[in-house]
Amino acid sequence: MPVIYYIRHGETEWNAEGKLQGMRDIPLNDLGRKQAAQAGSILADLFARDGRCETSLEFVASPLCRARSTMELVREALGLPPRLYQVDDRLREIGYGRWEGATLAETEISDPELYVRRQAEKWTIPPPGGESYVQVQARVSDWYDQLRGDTVAVAHGGTGRALMVALGIETPQTAAELTIEQGAVYVFNDGGLSKYS
Repeated sequence: MPVIYYIRHGETEWNAEGKLQGMRDIPLNDLGRKQAAQAGSILADLFARDGRCETSLEFVASPLCRARSTMELVREALGLPPRLYQVDDRLREIGYGRWEGATLAETEISDPELYVRRQAEKWTIPPPGGESYVQVQARVSDWYDQLRGDTVAVAHGGTGRALMVALGIETPQTAAELTIEQGAVYVFNDGGLSKYS
């Protein structure tokens, strides 16, 4: 099993306001940039502890600017050229469709029946015009199955949850409610998961 050093992008203004971002390309805010640099420092410490050379790993990010900016700040913290990494569309955030830009409270008001159904079956019920977690899990599994070696990945909370389920670390029920911390590094290794923050 390849080791994956997984980092969620830093905070955006929409994160701070509790808005669903999905495919919207929202940039990092000041705190988000600090969180990205912090994740880079944590990663440098992990590499030093484990005797890893940064140049021996693959680096890949979601195509959304919040993930790409986070990756570039992480690579700067590692002393690597910021823009030398791959982008993979399979790591993009879950699509929230019509709900993007709204808070959960606003989605409950605008689509009360669907909101209740999705709260009960979050893994399988998509937002209107959006994706289900089952669909995200399929594309993240496809990405994982094609990994050639140990990898640093910067993506999103939704793709992180889907990866946990794809690898058998969490169930759809437990993963759906997990908070994926910003400014932390999640290490997927030998069928387990460790978080460093």
